[in-house]
Amino acid sequence: MTTPTVSAKDRVLIAAIGDEDTITGLLLAGIGNVDNKQKKNFLVVDSKTQVSTIEAAFQDFTERKDIAILLINQHLAEKIRPTVDRYEQAFPALLEIPSKDHPYDPSKDSILKRVQKLFGDT
Repeated sequence: MTTPTVSAKDRVLIAAIGDEDTITGLLLAGIGNVDNKQKKNFLVVDSKTQVSTIEAAFQDFTERKDIAILLINQHLAEKIRPTVDRYEQAFPALLEIPSKDHPYDPSKDSILKRVQKLFGDT
C-alpha cells in the first residue's frame, strides 16, 4: 500500500505563531481557520505560554498537509531555535516575521542564513 502524496494545490492555509498584535492583524486580514475538529491554524503566544506549547504548535503546523506557509514571530522562533533550525521541508514554507515590539534581525533568521550559504554570501 502506498501513502498518498500531498500536492502543493492541497496546501491552502497560512498558519501563524505570534504575539497577540500579530495574530490579530493576520486574523483581520483573513488567514484564520477553524476546521470541523476545532483545530485552529494559529497560536497566540503571551508571557504565560510555555515553550513546550510553542514547540507543539510548530510541530503540528509543519506536519499538517493543508498548510502552505507558516509565519512565526522571530522573537518566538528564538525560543525554539533548535527546532526551527532542524526544519528543512519545502512545505509548509517557514517565514520569520517581526512583531510590533521586536524588529526583524536578519542575523538570527535561519532561512536567510541558508540562502546566503547557498549563494556563498556567508
